[in-house]
Amino acid sequence: MTLRIALAQINATVGDLVGNKTKVVEFCARAKAAGADIVAFPELCVTGYPPEDLLLKEHFITSNLKTLKEIASGVRGIVAVVGFVDRGKTGELYNAAAVIHSGKVRLVYHKQALPNYSVFDERRYFTPGDRDGIFVLNGVPVGVSICEDIWVNDGAVARQAKAGVKALINISSSPYEAGKRAERLKLVSSWAQKAGAYVCYVNLVGGQDEIVFDGASMVVSPSRKLLTAGMQFSEDLVMADMNAAPSKKTFRKAVVLKSLGVSEKPKFLPALPEPLLPIDEVYDALVLGTHDYITKNGFQKVLIGLSGGIDSSLVAAIACDAVGASNVVGISMPTKFNAEGTKNDARQLAQNLGIQFHEIPIQLVLEANLKLLEPFFQGLPFGLAEENLQSRIRGNILMAFSNKFGWLVLTTGNKSEMATGYCTLYGDMSGGYAVIKDILKMKVYALSQLVNDRAGCEVIPRSVFDRAPSAELRENQTDQDSLPPYPELDALLVAYVEEHHSFKEMLKKGAQEPALRKVISLVDRSEYKRRQAPPGVKISKRAFGKDWRLPLTNHYKAF
Repeated sequence: MTLRIALAQINATVGDLVGNKTKVVEFCARAKAAGADIVAFPELCVTGYPPEDLLLKEHFITSNLKTLKEIASGVRGIVAVVGFVDRGKTGELYNAAAVIHSGKVRLVYHKQALPNYSVFDERRYFTPGDRDGIFVLNGVPVGVSICEDIWVNDGAVARQAKAGVKALINISSSPYEAGKRAERLKLVSSWAQKAGAYVCYVNLVGGQDEIVFDGASMVVSPSRKLLTAGMQFSEDLVMADMNAAPSKKTFRKAVVLKSLGVSEKPKFLPALPEPLLPIDEVYDALVLGTHDYITKNGFQKVLIGLSGGIDSSLVAAIACDAVGASNVVGISMPTKFNAEGTKNDARQLAQNLGIQFHEIPIQLVLEANLKLLEPFFQGLPFGLAEENLQSRIRGNILMAFSNKFGWLVLTTGNKSEMATGYCTLYGDMSGGYAVIKDILKMKVYALSQLVNDRAGCEVIPRSVFDRAPSAELRENQTDQDSLPPYPELDALLVAYVEEHHSFKEMLKKGAQEPALRKVISLVDRSEYKRRQAPPGVKISKRAFGKDWRLPLTNHYKAF
């Protein structure tokens, strides 16, 4: 018996019940036309993922149930597995999968393993389920599970495998982080071998606030062969034929679905796209996350403060790939501290990218502010207040453009700066989306080189790479006046921030004590700044944002 499975990795939007329904209906029709017997959609595709506190609104739950019913009424000639929110008899909520056949919901499975770590807090909303989630189609037993269920060894998937199902369908909304695709493939292949079954893993795609979902759906055979895979970072419909003999075993609690009567199936070529290289994967995640945040929130154009440095250059390039150069505006706002080289690089970058560009010198504005403050600052040396005043003037100008024209300001700070507080509240942190807030400085250079490599020319001028990084807020300033060299700093931040290593562990691994003490102190005392930063794309396993929840008032000392 051959069952054709289609995996519909769609870009669902949280709360857009009508839009999500339209996508489900469209992909059902496409899958049916391609001869699929089953089409599976991502976890909570009706509501979008994660719906967060929308789940506390009873009317939202009711609307989602109504939407599922509308979807079900149109499903004919194919089985659809659709993620939605189910409500129990006493009002409890379940992260659920509906198995739809001949216009009706024939089976509902409730997710059993509810993640409560990193960006997940499903136990805040959902009750764990206890149903088997098995249906039989044309004599072939199929198990349905949801995302985290497949990541536990002794849960629903293990029981379905033990029961003897021939195919395991897992509907997921698994967020992207660097290297996650390979980890999923290893997991899915392991289950296929252990269960002696086809494993069909469908994943959400698209950006949702700080999270990016990368798609990369897959079907793996019992012999661990990857039969088909979805594109990374784009919607896709992928299919595979599963050759499974009808089971002679009786599944007492399983829903039995009648034959769909599909005789000749159209031919298709299984999709097996080459996995992206790690650096390309990160760049495409940044582009998709930025695109979806901009467009899903109703913005058309974005605005960037162009300093002539590497960070703002990379953000401008990402923005162009996300929404098109015609929708990107760059503004340079120099003072006497800005070198001709950086000013020229800002102009050249804008010309290379083909974006609208304005230069607004702020020296006179700075002098007016300093004169206003002179009676209070008299006799005190030029210092941090005067430096940050420049950044805040720039923030005011960017936000004025944003208010006047409705453009979204993209901030340009990287993770190395965000971690150490080397950023200015209400200055360079002012904006609506922080594109590279989870990208360490050395990775910024690698991604910027990728921009040039993909273009086949120096979109980002070589002088931007070669110049020592500087905020240019005082004479002859460089970042390394305040921070360790970036290769050293980034390694310490990976250990302390992303891996939570202790002071002693890091010393044992060769960290230099003076630099380590300084970095830990900077990280720990900058939490109040990070809490006020805009959201940005999550790339690493521990990003500042949803999966970083340290107290603002905190007297714990790491050394």
